[in-house]
Amino acid sequence: MTDVTNDVNGATTVDAEGLITGNYEQVVETFDEMGLKEELLRGIYGFGFEKPSAIQKRAIVPCTTGDDVIAQAQSGTGKTATFSVSILQRIDHSDARVQALVMAPTRELAQQIQKVMSALGEYLNVNILPCIGGTSVRDDQRKLEAGIHVVVGTPGRVNDMINRNALDTSNIKMFVLDEADEMLSRGFKDQIYEVFRQMPNDVQVVLLSATMPAEVLEVTQKFMRNPIKILVKKDELTLEGIRQFYIDVQKDEWKFETLCDLYNIVNVTQAVIFCNTRRKVDQLNEQMTKRDFTVSCLHGEMDQAERDAIMREFRSGSSRVLITTDILARGIDVQQVSLVINYDLPTNRENYIHRIGRSGRFGRKGVAINFVTDADARQLKEIETYYNTSIDVMPAQIADLV
Repeated sequence: MTDVTNDVNGATTVDAEGLITGNYEQVVETFDEMGLKEELLRGIYGFGFEKPSAIQKRAIVPCTTGDDVIAQAQSGTGKTATFSVSILQRIDHSDARVQALVMAPTRELAQQIQKVMSALGEYLNVNILPCIGGTSVRDDQRKLEAGIHVVVGTPGRVNDMINRNALDTSNIKMFVLDEADEMLSRGFKDQIYEVFRQMPNDVQVVLLSATMPAEVLEVTQKFMRNPIKILVKKDELTLEGIRQFYIDVQKDEWKFETLCDLYNIVNVTQAVIFCNTRRKVDQLNEQMTKRDFTVSCLHGEMDQAERDAIMREFRSGSSRVLITTDILARGIDVQQVSLVINYDLPTNRENYIHRIGRSGRFGRKGVAINFVTDADARQLKEIETYYNTSIDVMPAQIADLV
């Protein structure tokens, strides 16, 4: 793909808060007014959506018209459905070639996107392949040969499939980079650029990102043509409907007993507990198991089959508590999660919204409890200021809130 540099007017600039300047004001209030295919609307309503979220009202229409789009919005605001609906609208399902490629930073997120898109496209007869590491290369090759409309994948496997000539990019009309900030900061940049270079010259690029670091801006300048820029501010989002509390645990070694006490008070349907390191996840898993709590844990060192099995157990409700690192903080939507516990405060404040957005995703209620040591006090204040929110000391009657 040829490098396209925006002219000065088209360049993406970021203000002091790291927010892009939007250049598109159109808002469409209902799915019915978006000019979508009848079968797609059936899928949208069948999936349980009634009205579009802020990002969906703004971004679905420009994405379906073939324009390059940059959307800046946090996790949990309905971004996945935004680009999924747009892709399903643009796909010609009678043509069994790959027409859209979505790239995501983790295998779990890629699988989740594939599930959402399949559900929304239930009446459209569209084949969607999750193309991720840890699964059989041969299976992917066979499926691609048999005919796939949309590939949703992680950078390593997608590149591999292109290099093996298994994934033909010549008919791709829509290229979506989800969680672009996360992808480019994880060191996938070269792989992503490689994939970009294989795209047809007239491919539509849609980029979604919660933050706009230099790496993302570089992509917008290099590979996008006069993009439509849509900003959904973070203070309009996600933290609404989530009650946030903290417990002053003073010392790290007092966290475990605090957690056990909390469990005795609260009847939790499902909870996610975030720790900052893999070692801490394993350690907490061991401590809780010894006390006869049924828990599962998930981190990046596990192989794919194990990660899938754990997510299945948790989604089905047979495991009620999931202990994890930030690998799970983006994009994983488990409907029943009513409680998120930050056993460790996130080291990077952007991840705070990703973590607690697990509970009250778009329009749902939830509770987040932060364990705060004396050393964390300043960090907690910074999170409050950054998100313009208040995190209160946990009330005695917490059981009534969860």
